[in-house]
Amino acid sequence: MTKRSFQTIFAAALLLATASLARADDEAIKRGAYIFAAADCVSCHTDVKHGGKPLAGGRALATPFGTFYGPNITPDSATGIGSWSEADFRRALRYGVGPGATQLFPVFPFASFTGMTDRDIGDLYAYLKAQPPVVRPDTPHDVSFPFNIRWGVMGWRALFFAPGPLRPDPKHDAVWNRGDYLANAVVHCGECHTPRNFMGAMEESLAYSGNPLGPDGQKAPNITQDPEHGIGKWSIADIERVLESGQTPGFDSVGSGMAEVVKGTSQLTPEDRHAVAVYIKSLPPIASDGSGS
Repeated sequence: MTKRSFQTIFAAALLLATASLARADDEAIKRGAYIFAAADCVSCHTDVKHGGKPLAGGRALATPFGTFYGPNITPDSATGIGSWSEADFRRALRYGVGPGATQLFPVFPFASFTGMTDRDIGDLYAYLKAQPPVVRPDTPHDVSFPFNIRWGVMGWRALFFAPGPLRPDPKHDAVWNRGDYLANAVVHCGECHTPRNFMGAMEESLAYSGNPLGPDGQKAPNITQDPEHGIGKWSIADIERVLESGQTPGFDSVGSGMAEVVKGTSQLTPEDRHAVAVYIKSLPPIASDGSGS
């Protein structure tokens, strides 16, 4: 083989490898866009009310502990997550710990995101890194002592946090397990629909039974199978319809925070919406009016 032939073959192989990597990156970004929509990341990280740019942060979120502001998650290296590695990003979602061992407040739902698979976290990272960077410093949280002490989250995590990822339940089929994964890890439905204790942790024994003090003070309803206080009279098709269009069986439309969630769940495939509906339909009934009792 001549030197020129070797160079030609090497160049061709390099081009093929580069093209293959580019295709892999494009596929990861596409999958990440799907997870991004399902998780409704844009709502908490975009200050729509004040004309903020997508994912640049500043969205106020009122809680019983004070007001938190969504951070900038664009790939700007100075004010966003542009300097974060994929390992940094995975650690934040899996353990609630940012670069430099920063303890992330659980208003960021890492207690749910921890259940995500490594692949979905990596794809979400790829998608966010592909977005336009925006220079916008984070707005400081307005939270009173002692809830403003980040190191206090370590104690909270020791008491209430179990790291993932979420494992399939062998007692259920693949559809149910897919719904469990989407509802609890990605869409994080329980973060709004589950009441919380005095330290802000979800009351797992009352999961999905309603939360009178949801995000921004909105009351999240009981969506267990209790026929009086929950959605026990809804069919799987009814739940699918709400996730797709926001229309309830009574020909009403969901509002407030759920309307934002539907923008994401409407982009799920019909199969994934069905899986979520199957999981929600399986929730044991809890006779609660959403007051957390």
